[in-house]
Amino acid sequence: MAKVSVSLLGRLPDGRAVDRFVLRNAHGITADLMSYGATLMALRTPDRSGRCENIVLGFDALEPYLAGTPYFGATVGRYANRIAGARFMLDGHTHQLAANDGRHHLHGGIVGFDKVLWSARAVDEAEGAGVVFSYLSADGEEGYPGELSVEVRYRLTNDDRLSIEYRATTKRPTHVNLTHHSYFNLSGDARREITGHRLLIDADRFTPVDAELIPTGELRPVAGTPFDFRTSRVIGERIRDEDEQLRFGGGYDHNFLLNKPAPGALTRAAVLSEPESGREMELWTTEPGLQFYSGNNLHGQLRRAGLCLEPQHFPNSPNEPSFPSAILRPGEEYRTRCEFRFMAPTG
Repeated sequence: MAKVSVSLLGRLPDGRAVDRFVLRNAHGITADLMSYGATLMALRTPDRSGRCENIVLGFDALEPYLAGTPYFGATVGRYANRIAGARFMLDGHTHQLAANDGRHHLHGGIVGFDKVLWSARAVDEAEGAGVVFSYLSADGEEGYPGELSVEVRYRLTNDDRLSIEYRATTKRPTHVNLTHHSYFNLSGDARREITGHRLLIDADRFTPVDAELIPTGELRPVAGTPFDFRTSRVIGERIRDEDEQLRFGGGYDHNFLLNKPAPGALTRAAVLSEPESGREMELWTTEPGLQFYSGNNLHGQLRRAGLCLEPQHFPNSPNEPSFPSAILRPGEEYRTRCEFRFMAPTG
């Protein structure tokens, strides 16, 4: 039976309490979450010998998160990824956003959803143990129009799935693009690079970027490029190729157009595996895109110690009319879902 426990993790400088929620299922998988940033702090899964180890980068205490991390395990919003020039036009009005990536806007701005305290409540349901996080983003926060009411629901099930469901409503037209930003290392050892992992991404095309990592608007076929992960490949096989796109990203830092039978369908987007531990993880999502980031800019010994698979709408969609729209209007509900499904390793 899946279950959840709650404890005090720490307090913010203003005295507000930050709670830790630990989800456990019948097979020994545990997920540690906290209300600051609606963040996944740790995720322990068994290897082929049954030993459970943490497969995401993170910390066991609150203070390192307050000091700043590269979005370890965070809920990212109001708009994940980059918006060029930190501005967009919507219904004839130009909205200037916070610029926190040079002259561009990244992952919701200076104080994005990863740096706020969410309300939280534990839930025990037939489907599994979970936590529901909620946050009210004020009109004008980080430059975005409209008061936005957001809910993020994590659930760990006894069939070894960690699901994340997002919902939001707005009082004014705005752009919304929420995602999860864990850095995975299925070896369970952050001292080892993820370049030995194998990865499959079900995508025939990707969105190339310029030198500032802003999509050019092109939808480029992956065939014949280092971005062809349509069959499972070792990540390090071509990461050092002489390729302009790899040079711009310092490795992989690109959005892939997922193959979908229908818009919004929950489909398998990626399969990640690590040969030595035997761990394998599938990512399923309703989103049209997937950002694959190979941890190129992590500092020191953490460089490429984790990789991100971020289900999302496309980067800079507010300024690219040909990309899937991320506009949310009053009376509509933003609703999306992703699942991380863990395969039981065998000896």
